[in-house]
Amino acid sequence: MADELWRWTAEELVRGIRTRAISSREATESCLARLDEVNPRINAVVDPLADEALAAADRADDAIRRGEAPGVLHGVPVTVKINVDYAGRATTNGVTAFANMAAEEDSISVANLRKAGAVILGRTNVPGFSTRYFTDNDLHGRTLNPWDAGRTPGGSSGGAAAAVASGIGPIGHGNDRAGSVRYPAYACGVAGLRPSLGRVPDFNPSAAEERGISSQMANVQGPLARSIGDIRLGLAALAAPDPRDPWSVPVPLGAGGAAGRSRAAILSSLPGADADPAVTEAVRKTGAWLEDAGYDVEEAAPPRLDEASGLFWPILMAEERAATAAERAASSSGIERYGDEAVKRARASVRAYAGDLDYETYVRALASRTTMLREWYAFFERYPVLVMPISWQRPYPIDHDQKGDDAVREMLDAHRPMLAISLLGLPGLSVPVSLADGVPVGVQIVSARFGEERLLAAGEVIEARAATATPIDPIG
Repeated sequence: MADELWRWTAEELVRGIRTRAISSREATESCLARLDEVNPRINAVVDPLADEALAAADRADDAIRRGEAPGVLHGVPVTVKINVDYAGRATTNGVTAFANMAAEEDSISVANLRKAGAVILGRTNVPGFSTRYFTDNDLHGRTLNPWDAGRTPGGSSGGAAAAVASGIGPIGHGNDRAGSVRYPAYACGVAGLRPSLGRVPDFNPSAAEERGISSQMANVQGPLARSIGDIRLGLAALAAPDPRDPWSVPVPLGAGGAAGRSRAAILSSLPGADADPAVTEAVRKTGAWLEDAGYDVEEAAPPRLDEASGLFWPILMAEERAATAAERAASSSGIERYGDEAVKRARASVRAYAGDLDYETYVRALASRTTMLREWYAFFERYPVLVMPISWQRPYPIDHDQKGDDAVREMLDAHRPMLAISLLGLPGLSVPVSLADGVPVGVQIVSARFGEERLLAAGEVIEARAATATPIDPIG
């Protein structure tokens, strides 16, 4: 049995460890063995922590024997992303120049996972500077999608999603600014939660300066997992309060609205959107499942979706352009100075897509976010749950963003359903629905701020009907 513990959910592991039916060491050894078996094929975990993980597992088992109160993830093996601080290890963010820049203390995410009793197996791969939808960099190499090595595993939490899908720990930590949890979860056929702005505290002690205001309002930390129940556990662990994040709000989990059956909107198409038929079918199928479960389902579009999504990159790039080229190059996080050629090329195409907002237009665009959010809240009064695509297209072939400005424009236009949610700071849950030509296809469930419980309840309906199955053995 112990050899198969890597297949267990975090919920099952928590119960087994608390009752002493299994030990955390057994679970950790099983997940480490799975890492050794499949990671050479997908390169998801780029900083394995076997010795530290086994020591943490032994401490977790000792605490159970002493009768200490366990945390919500007590003894459960997890992974963390290599773009957040882990004391004593380099926060490389996929950048060669940062390979030896060891963090002095843990990020809030790592600290909260430790407080919850989790055992950290290793740290997962990202694209350089965590800025691409493809997980590859000159320092750690490429992460492959375990379903199809020719398609992206997503980015920037591509390593986290590939690890979870392949059985390297039931929960992976990720972060999401422009879809970096939801898109990798979509690409790898697992669940991924982008929490509401303020739900999960966020701070990286090694950060040399604060992010721009739009990034502060868009970037959140969240879990990836193979089950909705494990998403709940991951969220509970990450959401522990911390005073270092002034954006965080101490809202109790489950306090954002009733999770019972209610009215739901589905958005399966939009004028002007080039939608893959498999994506459209996944949304419609999800709507039928929700209706079977007692939801009152209607096809309805949220207000000004394209306008909201279309502002995300222009506002972000306006803030990036606020520094001179010399200042950006001198910065410790400057892509121009330290980025690999792939990330420089991709970023240049994103800038071309975004255009150049002058100061007055930038100020007005940022202010319009509040107006749009007010309109979305009125929409959620009628439809507490919204189901729509992550992207209008299935996961792209690897390095699609290296094919020039037109290819990147097409890709970012396809990702507009995801980007609108980022701009507005709303919660979004990526849930797998089916397979199309061997590639996972899923949907995004959205609700008002702090409405995670509504998302998870709807996600459980989808999970009960979906045909995809992870963990899987990586292809190739």
